[in-house]
Amino acid sequence: MKVTMFHFMPYRDLPDDFPRGLASAWVDAPWWEYGDADKVTNYYNWSIDELMLAAKLGFDGIGTNEHHQNPYGFMCNPNLFGAILAKMTCDQGLEHVALVQLGATVAATSPPIRIAEEYAVLDCISGGRLIAGIPLGLGCDANISYGVTPIEQRERWREAVDLMLRAWTAKEFFAWNGKHYQLPKVNLWPRPVQDPHPPLLVPGTVSSTTWDYCHDRNLPFAYLSYFGGKSANNVMDRFWERAVAKGKDANPYRATFLQLVGVAETDSQAEEQYAKHVEYFYHKLLHQPTYQIAPPGYADYKSLLNLLVSGKDFLQYADLSIDLKPLSAKDMIENEFVVVGSPATVREKLESMAKRLNVGHLMVALQFGSMPHGQAKSNIELFGRNVLPHLQSIWEDKKWDNPWWPKRLRNRSPEHRELAMA
Repeated sequence: MKVTMFHFMPYRDLPDDFPRGLASAWVDAPWWEYGDADKVTNYYNWSIDELMLAAKLGFDGIGTNEHHQNPYGFMCNPNLFGAILAKMTCDQGLEHVALVQLGATVAATSPPIRIAEEYAVLDCISGGRLIAGIPLGLGCDANISYGVTPIEQRERWREAVDLMLRAWTAKEFFAWNGKHYQLPKVNLWPRPVQDPHPPLLVPGTVSSTTWDYCHDRNLPFAYLSYFGGKSANNVMDRFWERAVAKGKDANPYRATFLQLVGVAETDSQAEEQYAKHVEYFYHKLLHQPTYQIAPPGYADYKSLLNLLVSGKDFLQYADLSIDLKPLSAKDMIENEFVVVGSPATVREKLESMAKRLNVGHLMVALQFGSMPHGQAKSNIELFGRNVLPHLQSIWEDKKWDNPWWPKRLRNRSPEHRELAMA
């Protein structure tokens, strides 16, 4: 299994009474009341250091993504951070690690060849280690923050991906006269190192349209659930059912799962150490109404129909706007929203989750909520040394091919695995 250290890059010091009557922590939280640029200087640098620590410990990938106008994650251009990480990993001899840009939102970028150019730059700086995420983007980011009409977003996204792929691979000048983008002459400089282009990754949640898009194009899907493996069973069962219907095999590397994780010496210590950060993440940072996550028109008819006919079990945690305030950290840990415990407990739970969901790529968020830098580093160290090597061996006996990872990184050398044990 390939394991990526993923970073939300949050604002770590919101006051105890936040959100204090705000409709949402996204878009509605006033910077001039809650933000402090001097603190953000530390947050950015700490986050980069935390990702680099993961690279040094032998993680397969380090991951960034894009959000706007919120304290949940203000990595507004993930490719800025990707460029830093590409250069630093090269300089420090950490060229075993993939840059998983989960990534830049092409539907909200006009023209989208700007993202194609930036991704090509990252692939060149890193020497061919980029995974190019192509998220549809949340409504609060694309529709509210960047003014994309909700009903056009998915259509713009599909056209943007087609344009980006052609810009990477065309052997001649071409004009693009699409519905949403018109360019008189495309001649992309630079081009990616990876030929014909870097592997793509499609993040999403419960959209059957997105699943079918992945299966039709033979692309991997990253399920960004914030409610753990227990709640993901029904969703991933549906994903794999769609794979069968589309004639695809059960290769676990078709799927990625995102999981928040906290590791300490014992289970009781872990629950005590991470409780307040769990509540900070779910009570403060995920405070957001449905009309911001998915404004009317954001989801297409097919996906809406799939949701409505799937029943309450499928929908239980599909909506980020559900009221999480009544749930304590203990409740959320017991329900495995966050996998928290000793190294042995975390190993057991994550292995069981990966096999149950049939996922070959795991993204772990080892800094979340208000977790301070020192605690985040300790979490990454404990995970990297005592959990990571075990997880990386999952699926190796099955001999599945993994064409959705940079070619030069597909065969993990023994010395890279031993980094975490040193």
